[in-house]
Amino acid sequence: MSQTKSRSAQGQATDKPVIYAVDDEVMILELFTMLLEPLGYRVLTFSDPARALESLSASLTRPALIITDYAMHSLNGMELIERCRAIAPDQKILLASGTVGEEVFEGTPVRPDRFITKPFKTGELIAAVRELIGP
Repeated sequence: MSQTKSRSAQGQATDKPVIYAVDDEVMILELFTMLLEPLGYRVLTFSDPARALESLSASLTRPALIITDYAMHSLNGMELIERCRAIAPDQKILLASGTVGEEVFEGTPVRPDRFITKPFKTGELIAAVRELIGP
């Protein structure tokens, strides 16, 4: 199980696994937070993929998981995955999309660890997260 030790806003260490949620739709980011934080995960949200990359580069400890949308304005999800893997080759990444299917990464050297289709069911998201990083 991958656990990330992080610092809270008050600077206290916390053992909650950190998840980066990247989507240009703020409502989706709020949904990820609402669904995952009560389960013991700490969710950091990014509406701009470039900000997520900056945070990943600057972070002393990597997030346990990155959840990203595919269709975003500045970078698509596959481009984000490629850049994340250049920074952290073993980074766990979940790609979620309502615009493309798994064919988007077939035959590519860089691929997500898991894929879910939007709109997803709550249980499907939770199961995918737990499969990748544990409860």
